[in-house]
Amino acid sequence: MSDTYGAAAGAADTRTGDAVRSVPAAALEGLHVRDSGGTGDPVLLLHGIGGSADSFTEQFAALSPRHRVLAWDAPGYARSADPDAAPGMSGYAALAALLLRERGAAPAHVVGVSWGGVIATRLALEHPDVLRSLVLVDSLRGSGRTATQAAAMRSRAAELGDLGPAAFAAARGPRLVSPEAPPELVERVAAAMARSIRLPGYAYAASSMAETDHSDALGTLTVPTLVAAGDRDLVTGVVESEAIVAAVPGARLTVIEGAGHLSNVERPEEFNHLLMEWLA
Repeated sequence: MSDTYGAAAGAADTRTGDAVRSVPAAALEGLHVRDSGGTGDPVLLLHGIGGSADSFTEQFAALSPRHRVLAWDAPGYARSADPDAAPGMSGYAALAALLLRERGAAPAHVVGVSWGGVIATRLALEHPDVLRSLVLVDSLRGSGRTATQAAAMRSRAAELGDLGPAAFAAARGPRLVSPEAPPELVERVAAAMARSIRLPGYAYAASSMAETDHSDALGTLTVPTLVAAGDRDLVTGVVESEAIVAAVPGARLTVIEGAGHLSNVERPEEFNHLLMEWLA
């Protein structure tokens, strides 16, 4: 069943129900979090389905002088422990909310790249009190919009199991940057992905995407929202970001020239300038 708003996805997974998903504080045990410390306005960075906290190295360097910057390795990724069961999109969002509250970092500016943007959207829908603003980068409404998209997303777990992280990342890495990206960047992106992903964490993430369609919920967002997309994004594309902006009240779209799906990695200077301008 799709984890959609307005559909019968279970009270814990929808804002229309009486309950919003929550997790115990113990859920933070085993979760790797990079935290710059400091006293500036907090910024939480949520990586994509093939990433980790290391995806934001350039953003930590740029933002830390003025902001407290936090980024996790999502459950089952990189240095974080494997969860006992699939968290689901609301589970990831609830854990992010708990992280911000437990670390005294709420409310925060929340920046999500791709899958991280879908988590960030769910966070804004179910835990709006922990956000100052929302930034969705090369993101999407979810992969549950069609049966074809959902099946394709779910099939990734079996592919990872068959190929292993290194071969899987080598096959997918080139699509995460622009066609014009230099070979050394492609290799760096693939290597970073290989270090970050494993089963069952990647399968749980893919399942959460396949179960999610935020299309009907975006109009209820009230947090200030910036949407950014690389003009050479071959994964979600600018058209998906345009659809999000059309649905979110007051949202603003910025297109980053020469950037693929990982615009924060491929065009860090342009991305950081855009983000710091938004946070100012």
